Amino acid sequence: MTTRKSFAALSLAAAGALALTACSSGSSSGESADSSSSGDSDGTITLTVATFNEFGYTQEMFDQYEADHPGITVKEKKAATSNEARDNMNTRLAAGSGLSDVEAIEVDWLPELMQYPDEFVDLTSDETNGRWLEWKTTAATTSDGKLIGYGTDVGPEAICYRADLFEKAGLPTDRDEVAALLKGDWDTYFQVGKQFVDKTGIPWYDGATATYQGMINQVENPFENDDDTVIPLKDNSTIKGVYDTVLTQSVDNELSAHLSQWSEDWVNAFQKDGFATMLCPPWMLGVIEGNAEGVTGWDVAPVFPGGGGNWGGSYLTVPAQGAHPEEAKELAAWLTAPEQQIQAFKNKGTFPSQVEALDSDELTSYTNEFFNNAPVGQIYSDRAKAVTVQPYKGPNFFTITQIVTDAMTRVDVDKTDDASSSWDKALSEFDQLGLQ
Repeated sequence: MTTRKSFAALSLAAAGALALTACSSGSSSGESADSSSSGDSDGTITLTVATFNEFGYTQEMFDQYEADHPGITVKEKKAATSNEARDNMNTRLAAGSGLSDVEAIEVDWLPELMQYPDEFVDLTSDETNGRWLEWKTTAATTSDGKLIGYGTDVGPEAICYRADLFEKAGLPTDRDEVAALLKGDWDTYFQVGKQFVDKTGIPWYDGATATYQGMINQVENPFENDDDTVIPLKDNSTIKGVYDTVLTQSVDNELSAHLSQWSEDWVNAFQKDGFATMLCPPWMLGVIEGNAEGVTGWDVAPVFPGGGGNWGGSYLTVPAQGAHPEEAKELAAWLTAPEQQIQAFKNKGTFPSQVEALDSDELTSYTNEFFNNAPVGQIYSDRAKAVTVQPYKGPNFFTITQIVTDAMTRVDVDKTDDASSSWDKALSEFDQLGLQ
């Protein structure tokens, strides 16, 4: 049985966890989700929807729902960041009250909550069965078949690139030709990058940890086995291999611009010839366009090293502590239906996870003017279908990956350590966790 004490421990652990996804990186105005539903004096029901950053929901969408569901009023409460939303979730789960009727959760902290399925309403229904990509639903389904989250967006990856810099290096610039050039494994991506850097002196990608993120998302069990037992870092040859490969390419072969994503230097690099390519889920398009305002040459290649990869995405859950679980479940189902997900994508670039939406002409015909009118709807629809592996992220994923990415940052960005000494520090930090 779940205890409030265990939730309190989870809340403390979550406070220091690393967020490496779309939803954790940005910010938006709005109050934290800190209250649940209410029944108004006139007999109407007010349902609260707690989100973070931008889910693409608008007042017009809520007005439509209210018009179709007399007696229901919907209010959105928006946390500034994914981490803030997680802290709120864990704190109020521990308290046993105070959560909104519908709570958004981010894919990288979903595993923490999967340990406490009784705290959430089972969202399984005939209406929504088969709606999402299989891997999206599987991640939110318990071993006994309980579905705790309806999928919202996903982050299928492509490669964004500067066509003008490719031309400078004598490389193809057409997106399909670039896709053909980069098709293959990570070695191919790095080999082309070395050719580019040798000819131009311009970095190939922004930084080591961003590249690590793409590679780690193709590993089935990066740090924990399916039963949540931790793989000792000193024995984790897969992670050590990724670590060595990324730092060798980043530092020794000079492919990295040595930037940490979201830092001021990283933002400023978009206004210069800072780097030629970057790993690019759909939510990154808006980030690039905002940072590279006035810069021409950006495009999207329908390719990703190693096949497919997913970076980011979220779910809507219905906490069991709510006063109106059935009404909340119906609202969550409506918000994650294909029609609403396509609208959310148009509003804020949150890419649908629904099978029907991925094949919609309305989605696949969508283009992005800033990226040379790239058919981003079709590109990312195809990239979503190419995802075959979702890494298992258990309760200790954030803590361990923080240790590894800190080690990489010391070498690639801070330049205070070499790869070997920084890895030794990582091993020592891992041992201090006492997980073995």
